[in-house]
Amino acid sequence: MKLNIQSGSAYQLGAHFDGEGTNFAVFSENATQIDLCVFSEDGKTELARCPLPERTGSLWHGYVPDLKPGTLYGYRAHGAYEPEQGHRFNPNKLLMDPYTREVHGSWSNNPATLGYDADAEQKDIDLSFSTVDSAPFVPKSVVSDPELFKILERKPGNWDNTLIYEAHVKGLTQEHPDVPDDIKGTYEGLASDAIIEHLLKLGITTIELLPVHHFIDDNFLLDKGLTNYWGYNTISFFAPEPRYFGPQGLLGFKNMVQRFHDAGIEVVLDVVYNHTAEGDQRGSTLSYRGLDNASYYRLFKENPRYYINDTGCGNTVNVSHPYVLRMVMDSLRFWVQCMGIDGFRFDLASTLAREDHGFDPNGGFFDAIRQDPVLAAVKLIAEPWDIGPGGYRLGGFPPEFAEWNDTYRDNVRRYWKGDDFSAQGLSSGLLGSASHFDNGGRRAWSSVNLLTSHDGFTLADCTRYNERHNLANLENGADGHGGNYSDNLGVEGDSDDPKIIQARLRRQRNMLATLFLSQGTPMLLAGDELGNSQQGNNNAYCQDNPIAWINWAEQDTKLIEFVAELSAFRKTYRGVRQTKFLHGQELCKNGIPDVEWMDFEGGAVDWHNPQLNGLCLNLGFCTEATADSDHALAFIIFNRDEASAKVQLPKTSTKQHWVKEIDTAAEHNRKHAINDKQVTVAGNSVVALLLMAN
Repeated sequence: MKLNIQSGSAYQLGAHFDGEGTNFAVFSENATQIDLCVFSEDGKTELARCPLPERTGSLWHGYVPDLKPGTLYGYRAHGAYEPEQGHRFNPNKLLMDPYTREVHGSWSNNPATLGYDADAEQKDIDLSFSTVDSAPFVPKSVVSDPELFKILERKPGNWDNTLIYEAHVKGLTQEHPDVPDDIKGTYEGLASDAIIEHLLKLGITTIELLPVHHFIDDNFLLDKGLTNYWGYNTISFFAPEPRYFGPQGLLGFKNMVQRFHDAGIEVVLDVVYNHTAEGDQRGSTLSYRGLDNASYYRLFKENPRYYINDTGCGNTVNVSHPYVLRMVMDSLRFWVQCMGIDGFRFDLASTLAREDHGFDPNGGFFDAIRQDPVLAAVKLIAEPWDIGPGGYRLGGFPPEFAEWNDTYRDNVRRYWKGDDFSAQGLSSGLLGSASHFDNGGRRAWSSVNLLTSHDGFTLADCTRYNERHNLANLENGADGHGGNYSDNLGVEGDSDDPKIIQARLRRQRNMLATLFLSQGTPMLLAGDELGNSQQGNNNAYCQDNPIAWINWAEQDTKLIEFVAELSAFRKTYRGVRQTKFLHGQELCKNGIPDVEWMDFEGGAVDWHNPQLNGLCLNLGFCTEATADSDHALAFIIFNRDEASAKVQLPKTSTKQHWVKEIDTAAEHNRKHAINDKQVTVAGNSVVALLLMAN
């Protein structure tokens, strides 16, 4: 096969069919030649190879008439193989197009994918050069049908009443009895009637998916018979992960998004632009390393053979390079415009914000995102840390971003566990962690409040285990977080003691009530609402099995109903989800403060007490619509003491009375009127009351 390749255009990166032929364009600043390779329909035979004929700046391009969608291809890059200078070009390695939207075939754990000679002496092995062709062991890029990726219209969302549900495509659906067998573990299964019905019952507004960008399994996991279940090992930032394809293939992803939208649910993606699956200098040459290692990755200036590893995953993507940043921006816009995505959670976002001089909230990455009109209409969520220098940046992101708040998580756990001075930290979290976020015009929704996430214990395991139990990960139990602020309430693991079982359920309800009654944006880990356990594994990243899958067979239906009640309360009463931070200021010119702390006797809280077990939050809410409403005030009581307590209620007029809406100690009939100046609150419980007209 001979390619009649023409000069083509550098305007649009990737492979794009225009109805008559396909234009190819790829970035490489340091290559001396880029070859386009076309393969047979099964991807096994290389049919043609020719250099891209034109170079415009750092963009190599060519146009092939009559080359149609479905064509399989890849690149080979020529240039210096000088690892000690940061260059690792090797034309023996077939490279994935960074902009491909589809892939054909799968990756093999084969030494042929290494740019160096795997049989060379181990000392300085990555300085050797491999002459083995990797094409038989890697998937091929695909020329996509442009009809699959037309620009979609979408309705911009907002943060009002947002309730995020973090879920794994396979883990949520694999063992659900009402998801049809042929779509379990797939995008179609995720948007099945059973899952959508469950989410709507919980009042979920936004589902946040663990990575669905095309990723590969780490070789060290494959060698141990494990896989990268979570998916934080991206190799393509434009292609959906094929392992979740169902009968509809790629269309299944797009239809999933549409079904969620039809149900009024947004879709947010957890995205990993901070590193790639190519690893460190001993990793494989799959795409970016072979195309231009010195541009795509941050290397040590004094010794560019080695990669800066601010991510802990072997390499760090160099988003300060304009064309690498362009790739990230093109990817984000693609998922919004062509796939209908409503927002992004940026994994290790501090890495993306790090310039040569360090973390910069006004750096190129932020500038690019904040000025982009497409991304102005989507949710942006930062994981505000990495392991690099100065990497912990909670509260340091621009006002367009919300942030995962791990301090909130730890304070809630510590309070209910009984740690000293934890009530003081809890009080900050209940009001949106203003000390972190109330700056630069940020809103209270900036704090994404979480009790748990994919990374760590589930909520049930927070009440079952004091220690992590990660032996199944085959790392001698040393992986995962050591400090979990968990409490097994007397027995490590499962227990048949009714008192311990009930205490654990109460603790879960208390923590969930705290979450839903806090200012900020609540995030619920999929399965926490039904008591799902991972048997004490707090790092199930490599467990594609029942350890990490949600166990629907043992779901706690009462807990599900309780979460639904909490969600309904939060939706109805806007006072617990205000957009402004509360500082005790006068509310609606009626003399009532927007927030007031009290002890159980109605006096001032003793914030100096290290064992402060109980506190009350008198919460006001007022807009023009609610200035004279019957329930503009709420009174929320937290009591972690073992003993019950009588709590003095705030004074009301003769035309008003308090109604108990939430009581974590009550199994049934939580809602009832309080016709007294005091209310009895059980030990280890949360109570929320609303002020109503007689």
